[in-house]
Amino acid sequence: MDDINLHYRFLNWRRRIREIREVGAVRYRERFKRMLRDGDVLSYQGNSDEVGCYVAPRPLSKGNCYFEVTIIDTGVRGMIAVGLVPQYYKLDHQPGWLPHSVAYHADDGKLYNGNTVGQQFGPKCNRGDRIGCGIYLESLEDGRTTVLFTKNGKEVGTVVIPGSPEALYPAVGMHSLGEEVQLDLQAEWGMEEDGLMMVDSHEDEWGRLHDVRVTGTNYPKNRHPGWSRGSIAYHADDGKLFQGSGVGDAFGPRCFEGDVMGCGIMFPRDYILDSGDDSDDGDLEVWPKQRRVQNELYMNDEDEEEDGEEQEGSKVMVFFTRNGKVVGRREVAVPAGGFYPTIGMMSTGEKIRVDLHPLSG
Repeated sequence: MDDINLHYRFLNWRRRIREIREVGAVRYRERFKRMLRDGDVLSYQGNSDEVGCYVAPRPLSKGNCYFEVTIIDTGVRGMIAVGLVPQYYKLDHQPGWLPHSVAYHADDGKLYNGNTVGQQFGPKCNRGDRIGCGIYLESLEDGRTTVLFTKNGKEVGTVVIPGSPEALYPAVGMHSLGEEVQLDLQAEWGMEEDGLMMVDSHEDEWGRLHDVRVTGTNYPKNRHPGWSRGSIAYHADDGKLFQGSGVGDAFGPRCFEGDVMGCGIMFPRDYILDSGDDSDDGDLEVWPKQRRVQNELYMNDEDEEEDGEEQEGSKVMVFFTRNGKVVGRREVAVPAGGFYPTIGMMSTGEKIRVDLHPLSG
């Protein structure tokens, strides 16, 4: 009798082990509909009337917080979406359309955040472009996650969404014949550190921009100048001006090998120097506090002011040059701590020479 009981206990134990394995297999099984997966290539298999969607088997995590999709073919309409969704997301909806999902759509460059109506976010993407999606681990908050999107390795922008990374699964959506992408769930993203920067002299002067007193701030190392709030930059690759955003505005010509890019500040007559707490530069003159920026030189530039809520802080005119000629200028508020001269690079082999004290007229 004891042998029979032992036998049944053994059979029950084996059954429970099998059930646990089956549950685990279901949990970590990729899901897709109206798509064909051939290795790391996903292709649309619908009739363009219905959405096809792929959901990865595992959510993002600290060890794997980023993935990329390379567009092989845009097909008829190029309606390819890349983003994050819950595990059991409905596979007949594009990522970003349903609650608790977010996605960057290649056909219109919009961000869809739990809604079928998108908001302008970044550039459109075409054949050969790489769309990346990940999370900022250092910015995780209680019940909220900062999601980032990239195009060809450059950050397009970020969005904060409710939920933890454990509930966010990489997803790809398609919606027209011929669409095909290459999926890399193990991709890594970060600023390239192989670029060589040469500084002529006065390295200590990076802590001061002539007579602008600064206390200094830690700008994110993985973000280009101009991408984060309070910064502004002219980018050589596309000639755009980036001002506190991952999306740039058309500004000037692109710059190539041999071109000289410059940046400077034009101060209003009643600009106040923030004396701060340091005493090393007590000889610097402090002007009376300004009530408002007033300078005849800028009276006709009211149309260049930024729309929306006005930033706090004294305003100055930042200008950019190319080969000694002014490309354009923008009035901006000086951030807490002041402005630091900054250069950003993002690919292997980039090399520049920096002159912090050029001769200028």
